[in-house]
Amino acid sequence: MTKYWKVDPDRVGNRGQELSDAAALLRDGVTVAFPTETVYGLGADATNTTAVERIFSAKGRPSDNPLIVHIADAGQLSDLIEPDSVTPDHHRLMEAFWPGPLTIVLPVKTGGISPLVTAGLTTVGIRIPDHPVALELLRKAALPIAAPSANSSGRPSPTLASHVREDLDGRIGGIVDGGGTGVGVESTVIQLVNGELYILRPGGITAEQLQSALPAIRIHEPEREDVQVSETPRAPGMKYTHYAPKGYMHIVYGDNAEAVADWIQRDIQAARERGQSTGILTFEERASLFEADLVIACGSLAEPEKIAQGLYAALRQFDQQGIQYIAAEGCPETGIGQAIMNRLRKAAGHRLVRV
Repeated sequence: MTKYWKVDPDRVGNRGQELSDAAALLRDGVTVAFPTETVYGLGADATNTTAVERIFSAKGRPSDNPLIVHIADAGQLSDLIEPDSVTPDHHRLMEAFWPGPLTIVLPVKTGGISPLVTAGLTTVGIRIPDHPVALELLRKAALPIAAPSANSSGRPSPTLASHVREDLDGRIGGIVDGGGTGVGVESTVIQLVNGELYILRPGGITAEQLQSALPAIRIHEPEREDVQVSETPRAPGMKYTHYAPKGYMHIVYGDNAEAVADWIQRDIQAARERGQSTGILTFEERASLFEADLVIACGSLAEPEKIAQGLYAALRQFDQQGIQYIAAEGCPETGIGQAIMNRLRKAAGHRLVRV
């Protein structure tokens, strides 16, 4: 059975026993799902290969997809990474964004963690989550915790404990329910190479924020079309289709909003005539333009952070309604819009229509 604990994130200090029980499971090599400021993670002791294997088994995750390690304090880095590998630029990023949705890829210390965590790479992605429940759990466990998103592999990431239960109930040791997450998309993954910064996965920290923290550093943003990679990916989410609803989905975008709307409505009408149940993922400003079996306005274009927060829940809602054919409207790729479109492209299997 999967154990379940409800913890108020505003009263973590008063709910110590629940988190102590969850931490004890982690120390025993059992998997526990917990909330972070991005999405719910499925945690296991990063130093215990058997425990890490349970993450891959529960999720059905490919073994060449590396995991991010979560820690409670930067002081734990010395046990995980090669000595002297943290540069002044790394320190600036940590000071600016830790705790927070930034994962930094660093050279892994030999024997520091299970090789399953790194998928055979010589590097490991590490972050400190900015969530009171996650931080208290990590402190009580006193371990580095490997934690990908707590969903079946390929499915939309969970932003509520109910999403975790939907995918993994009975397959993991426990679920800590700390309410809804905040950012709604995963952390930004970066690597510093020869004095330049590479964004391996866009996420909760934008390129603009990174540039502000390191104004003299050149930043390399990922390719917008997210071309699939055949080798072992350097960070989670780089190789496989992720975040996907069960129905067929594609993204429609272009410079002319009216033309995009017209194309989507004709496309959806054709699907309805084929006998398919239909869905449209759009924004508050544009929802009235569309007709389908389910039209979801995922936040406002004026507040892209709200779009990010509601994205995965919206994709799951299409599944709950049994929608077979989905047209998603693209959004501008500025700020966190880059992360939103990154997730949408993967959810759609890189099927895009430019109008």
